[in-house]
Formats: sequence, C-alpha cells, structure tokens
Amino acid sequence: RYQRRVRGKTQNTHMLSVIPNSVVENMKAILALLVLSFVAFVASKGLNIGVQYRPEKCDKKTKPGDSISVHYTGKLEDGTEFDSSIPRGQPFTFELGRGQVIKGWDQGLVGMCVGEKRKLKIPHELAYGERGSPPKIPPKATLIFETELLEIKKSK
Repeated sequence: RYQRRVRGKTQNTHMLSVIPNSVVENMKAILALLVLSFVAFVASKGLNIGVQYRPEKCDKKTKPGDSISVHYTGKLEDGTEFDSSIPRGQPFTFELGRGQVIKGWDQGLVGMCVGEKRKLKIPHELAYGERGSPPKIPPKATLIFETELLEIKKSK
C-alpha cells in the first residue's frame, strides 16, 4: 500500500494509482509484447526457417488444415542426405498442422506460397527426438530440409 495526501487528508492507495493512465497503458503494452516474444521464443525451440525463394505473386498462403504437396530433400548437419522426394518424382502430400509429420515441418511450412522454397533447420526436439530414427537418423539429430511448395489444396 501507498499513502498520499489529497486536500489535506491522507489516503491509502495502490502505488500504480498515482501513475498516469497513459503510462500504465504503455507499461501493459510493453509487458504484453515481452510475454508474446517469450512465448514465441520458447515455442520455436530453435527452429530456423530460411526463405530461399518467394514468388512475387502469392494468392494463398499455407495454413494449418491445408493439404499441401511438397518436394523435399532431408540432410543431416554433416551434409549426409537421408531422404528426398525428388528422385522418386513423387511429391509428398500431407495435412499441415495435424501431426502427420514432424513438428518442425508443421511449424516451418506455415505461411508458404506455391513455388516458395524454404530451408528448415530443425532441432531434434521438433524432429525425431532423443532416439532418432535408425538407421538413417541418429539420436538427437538436427535435420536440414530443403523444401518447395508445389500445391495447396483446400482445407477440410
């Protein structure tokens, strides 16, 4: 509690009540931004998204629930390729944000345009975890994916 004198009388009040409303509102806005920034940092857990190419025209961006088709090449940090859809000539299709792929893909492919290319660096926490996916992906492996969005189908 905080005491202040108003017209000769002592009043008990909360310390924030003597701060002008505009300052309090600015403090609230700053606090909200700090909280959101912290949440985004924690949620990302080190996911690195690099846009390699973005088309000039983008009529629609990917969002959770969309069925998307992508070409990809997956590598370990040392450059060892462990998988690619390109030699098979068959893009990979899945529903974004539905847990059908590793978390790094569900997070890293949101907001893409058809034709866009991204390079994702995905820590093990958002990939195959502590155990990896033997024999090609070792325990605690950080994965590098080069991706290209080929198609966005309507969300269900």
